Amino acid sequence: MLKITTEAKEVLDQHFDGKDKEPIRIYIASACSGSRLALGLDAAKDGDETINLEGFDFVLDKDLLDQAKPMEIHLTPMGVEVSSSLVFDEKPEGGEGGGCGSCGCGGSCG
Repeated sequence: MLKITTEAKEVLDQHFDGKDKEPIRIYIASACSGSRLALGLDAAKDGDETINLEGFDFVLDKDLLDQAKPMEIHLTPMGVEVSSSLVFDEKPEGGEGGGCGSCGCGGSCG
């Protein structure tokens, strides 16, 4: 259902070193390059599932969990990322495509 690699866990351990471990939300984020699963600190809400994994509480919408499983939290050169069985369109909702002109970043991100 949800796995975390050793490398990603080490990054999260470093982030929370000396701090309280807050719940980590898995959610769909949209950007110029399209949608992807992302992580952020957030409390559980009605309709969420909480998964305790390696000492961390991951929260996500139950419907998203059903659609995205299996998921893996792993470390990439860009940081900690979430991969899943979901397939996202390359263009953001209402956008013109993967190009940067439609999101206002001045065309400098590609």
